[in-house]
Amino acid sequence: MSIASSGLITTNREPIATYRTYEEAQKTVDHLSDHGFPVKGTLIVGVGLRSVEQVVARMTYLRAAGWGALSGAWFGLLIGLFFGIFAARPGAWLTLLLWGLIWGAIAGAIFGLIAHAVHGGRRDFVSESSLVADRYEVLVDSEHAARAHELLRKPSG
Repeated sequence: MSIASSGLITTNREPIATYRTYEEAQKTVDHLSDHGFPVKGTLIVGVGLRSVEQVVARMTYLRAAGWGALSGAWFGLLIGLFFGIFAARPGAWLTLLLWGLIWGAIAGAIFGLIAHAVHGGRRDFVSESSLVADRYEVLVDSEHAARAHELLRKPSG
């Protein structure tokens, strides 16, 4: 049982405002804070959550190799830096760094190609996932709700 599903997190809290965007809810909490309201324990709750996956590109073998090479290069760079620390000659660390970068990119490209081929065309796209809410509610401790309503009637500025 999660805290959210049990209702424990919203116990003794009262909704004071509802907004269509997170930024509007955030501005409300900032407004309350700017006017000395005790914001500790205030919640911004996303209601009506949906998972949205936006497709941004087609995954090709070239793109799979490229992404694999980039991630492999970073890993190889890290390995090269690690071995460079223990280099006997002062200039040898640069050579180790470059070799790590090159071999990491090669290994990463190969792994990227293999991983893409294993999928067998089941996921031939690149996407970005996010959670989106229908609305955002600002909840405050019940004992401070009246003060929050009073402060929200004041214009900001």
